[in-house]
Amino acid sequence: MKFKKKKKLGSFPYVSVVFSITLALFVIGLFGLLILHSNRLKEAIRDNITIQIYLDKFVTENDKIRINKLLTQKKYVARQDDKAMIDYISKEDAAKIFIENSGEDFVEFLGENPLRDAFTIKIAPAYQDMDSLQNIQQELSKVDAVFEVEFVQNLVQSINKNLAKISLVLIGFASILLITIVVLINNTIKLALFSQRFLIRSMQLVGAKSGFIISPFVKKAGMHGLVAGLIASALLFSLMTYANRVIVELKNLQSTNELLILFGLILSLGMIIGMISTYNAVKKYLKMSLDELY
Repeated sequence: MKFKKKKKLGSFPYVSVVFSITLALFVIGLFGLLILHSNRLKEAIRDNITIQIYLDKFVTENDKIRINKLLTQKKYVARQDDKAMIDYISKEDAAKIFIENSGEDFVEFLGENPLRDAFTIKIAPAYQDMDSLQNIQQELSKVDAVFEVEFVQNLVQSINKNLAKISLVLIGFASILLITIVVLINNTIKLALFSQRFLIRSMQLVGAKSGFIISPFVKKAGMHGLVAGLIASALLFSLMTYANRVIVELKNLQSTNELLILFGLILSLGMIIGMISTYNAVKKYLKMSLDELY
């Protein structure tokens, strides 16, 4: 004689639930990694936005020191480790670089060096729009001993335009993906709880309060979400480790703190969505009539 295994309150097919949540969180994590890497890449691209300040032909050393001190105090000059990102290139060094790159000694041909001493400053992100750059250009052009101030306007316009488009696309995809994942997890949990609907009603009929009935399911769903989050995070870490071996430059676009925050969000998201979906599903079955349960 075979005895049917008695169902426990709060138990349901956890393997399929954990698998579905893991898959959903893994996809979210992949997209999260894409966003983190794209943000780092945008920062690297923005580092190329610079302004060149060419000095007068017979500029003095005192003028160079004065201009360097002036640039150091400007808020629009980007900083790294609290140090203004300013490069000085003498006309002699500029000539050497040009000769090395082109293979032609124009100084010998012309009989003089027509290049000028120059400062190159990197611009802080808050001042990288076209209006701010043009204002900076006009301001620095009025400084004594400055001959000309230049920046590549087409490059700046192209960078700002393309980065804005990429950000909008990523935000749109992230919103659609998050909604899809929530619906997927919600439906998976509803299907898993379908087999428990009569047990839920039985507990209700014998006088059990809603909180007593819902609590075991919600706790179990939280555990399932945590397990799924851990598995998804482990898979993402393995994939990222492999990608770093294949593409060494990827390490330059990664931040340990940001990755830890991403993994923490994945764990939290798995638990929160699982618990909320379970709560809503059980609540729904508690409100159904006997005919609707069939």
